[in-house]
This record gives sequence, structure tokens and C-alpha cells, in this order.
Amino acid sequence: MKQWYENLFANYALKYDQESFTSGTIGECNFLEKEINYSKNIKILDMGCGTGRHSIELAKRGYNVVGIDLSESMLNRAKEKALDENLAIIFEQHDARNLPFKNEFDLAIMLCEGGFCLMENDEMNFQILESASRALKENGKLIFTTLNALFPLYHSVKDFIQSQAKEGHSTCNNNSFDLMTFRDYSELEFEDDQGNPLKLHCNERYYVPSEITWLLKTLNFKKIDIFGAKLGAFNRNDQLTTEDYEMLVIAEK
Repeated sequence: MKQWYENLFANYALKYDQESFTSGTIGECNFLEKEINYSKNIKILDMGCGTGRHSIELAKRGYNVVGIDLSESMLNRAKEKALDENLAIIFEQHDARNLPFKNEFDLAIMLCEGGFCLMENDEMNFQILESASRALKENGKLIFTTLNALFPLYHSVKDFIQSQAKEGHSTCNNNSFDLMTFRDYSELEFEDDQGNPLKLHCNERYYVPSEITWLLKTLNFKKIDIFGAKLGAFNRNDQLTTEDYEMLVIAEK
């Protein structure tokens, strides 16, 4: 039986690119460039690359990028977009929990959740971080965003989503946040790329900073910084607060 995230991304690539949360690509890549000191000699792994928006933008700027995703549909869209731009990017279908790479990459990115937070249990989410760690070289860096549990502890997730709602192709209803597991359960209504209306029962894991720090230290990351994640405007000066729906994590081995 397919999980909700597999069903969501099975036929949603075109409409995914039109969602408001995909609009921050340029600014996010500007930040990534600063984090790697604009070095074109490094190799980047884009985990949960989706339709390839970060991979393609980075490749346009001259970086060597490999994009991986679980969804064949999303990868096909990524390949089409790269071809339109005459970019030679490797896009491969892999489960982020079990990547075939070892000590190959200088930077791994996992943005807009990129698989992490979506898994059915905490062990599976941890396997994604393990896989990223294995793929990195000795002094490699992992940059990812994840849902910030400080937010729902102080606010209603449902109210936030409604307040931030913009015209798009999906709506989220009936949110309930479980304080014992830090999971948000909701119903997602959307139309796929063929216009078929669908409803999915979703659940996503929120994390507090201390959990993320402990998980990454377990994987021998030596330096871990956590900030607020602003769409298209990542910045090391943005201290994480209860007002941030997502957190930005930068971990160095």
C-alpha cells in the first residue's frame, strides 16, 4: 500500500511548480552559494529534489548537482525542465532512507522537507539523516529545513495555514496536533495534473531544536546551527522563534 506522500507526488509535478511555497528558489540558492563560498569544485546532492527547482538553479550557476527523489513523475518533470535549459544534471530515483552514495558529496541539501518529516515513524526519518551523512565527505555539510515544533506548541497549525493560504491547487483541513508524538494529522484536498480531485490523510512530524541537535550529534556532525527558515530568504541572522513554521538546519561533519 502506497503512503500518502507517494500518492500526492504520483501525478502532481506540473501543479507543484505553481504552488506558492516553490517561489523562494532564487533566494534559497543565493544562501546556499554563500554557505559553500561560491566554490564550483564541490559536488552537491539534492535530496527529495522534486521537480528539480534547486538542482536546476544551482546547475545554471555552474555547480555539479545530483538530484534524487522517490517520485518518478517529479523526476520526469525535473528532467524535462533541465533539458529545456540545456543542463546536464543527473536525476535518479532513490529512497532517501537508502541511498547508494558513500563519501561522495561536499554538500547535501533537503529543502521544503524533501522527504524528512513525511515518514511514517521517527526511525524512518532518522534513516534519511543517516543516509545523508553517509553520502557526505569527511568535512561535508548538510543543509535542510524541517517543521518547527515550537510553532504548534504556541499556535494552532490550522489557523496558521488558513492565514497564510494563497490561491493554489491544494487545501489542508481538519488539522490535529498530537502532543505525545509531535505529529500533525490533516486532510489534504487537491487536484492532480489531470484535474482529478483527490483527498489524502496526511501526517507530518514536527521537531524541536534539541531533538534535531541530538540526532545529528548521534551521526557525528560536529557543528550544528539552527535558524528560522524564511521562504526565499534564508539567513544566519534569523534566530529561531515560536513564530517560525519551519527551521533551517546547517550541520557540518
